[in-house]
Amino acid sequence: MTEFKILIIDDEKIYRDEISEFLKSKDYVVYEADKPSIGLDLLKKEEIDIVILDINLPGMDGLEVLQIIKKKYSEIEVIMITGFGNRRTIINAMRYGASDFFPKPFKLINIQTSIKRTKRFVEMKKQLHRTQQNFDLLSKELQEKTGSQIIGVSSAIKSIINLMSKIAKSDKTNVLITGESGTGKELVARGIHYLSRRKNKYFYDVNCSAVPENLFESEFFGHKKGAFTGATENKTGWFQIADKGTLFLDEIGDLQLNLQTKFLRVLEQNKIRRVGSNTDLEIDVRVITATNRNLQKLIREKKFREDLFYRFSSFIIHIPPLRERKEDIPILLEYFADMFAKEMKRPIPEIERKVVHKITNYKFPGNVRELKNMIEQAIILCEGNTLKSILFRIRVVLKLQKTSI
Repeated sequence: MTEFKILIIDDEKIYRDEISEFLKSKDYVVYEADKPSIGLDLLKKEEIDIVILDINLPGMDGLEVLQIIKKKYSEIEVIMITGFGNRRTIINAMRYGASDFFPKPFKLINIQTSIKRTKRFVEMKKQLHRTQQNFDLLSKELQEKTGSQIIGVSSAIKSIINLMSKIAKSDKTNVLITGESGTGKELVARGIHYLSRRKNKYFYDVNCSAVPENLFESEFFGHKKGAFTGATENKTGWFQIADKGTLFLDEIGDLQLNLQTKFLRVLEQNKIRRVGSNTDLEIDVRVITATNRNLQKLIREKKFREDLFYRFSSFIIHIPPLRERKEDIPILLEYFADMFAKEMKRPIPEIERKVVHKITNYKFPGNVRELKNMIEQAIILCEGNTLKSILFRIRVVLKLQKTSI
């Protein structure tokens, strides 16, 4: 467990000793300072979680110290204590960012309760910070590798980033990504790959709905020269191409039932056999699948094998549609407008407030892909430096759908 560090800044030794002894008995790591200068120096050297701060201090008022701490170390929580507090002092302490306030003399049990409450808040902030770091790392990695980023501020997107980071560490676990068309399932699959130990190996993507039945085995498993008419040379299959890397199977729900069985042996034994060969080849491939269809419904309808579903879905990530995470729309709007303006060597446009309002309330049946296409068209049609033409596109779509915003 990570140590939880508390700094006490109080010029009265009796209070410092009493609080310090009590907190150490509760297994906290405690630091002490009898004046602000010593306390502020300690903050430079140690990663303090909570400061217990007296108001009446030599050399500097405790409220001034509070403001310095919140300005330089905004992640640190501060509990104020004083023997001479009044209503105005309490109000100012809370206004400057104190999490709690206790007049002297106080009961140590009340201090402990406040610390427990504050500790939960600190730990939550640290978790959010780690999630944001994962988000930034992944966005940077994806931008460098693929030219794309996962953009969003919603809790759903941050949760997906967190799941991607965790599942990437288990690089043999097969993953199923579900969500409507246009939500970014392939981008999530690439993110898992580039966060994993397989990132320097091949990421190979296949659209299962586009694989002809008569070429299925040859494409996935490869074939030997002369295995069938037209096999004029040896062919390496997609599983072997992705060896030590990741094979991404998009639209897995469209795979024909009679072809699904052929995957089971590969997933169970990690072996393939080329068409026309009598020997097996061992492979080490992480399989990530994606679908916009309800596989459980297909299983009930006998259109998808249940055993294959469980092989594919050791871990499931669901991407909500854009209409369920509206807070992501304005940032996506700005991101794509900036991107297309730079690509077309045009001035980055100002986006009218009414455009943001209208587009945020639009339902986006095509999700992020539709938004991206809509903004590309708007930049092409944009006259001057203000983005207005996107409203025309929305009105046309709404008219066709006979709906209204």
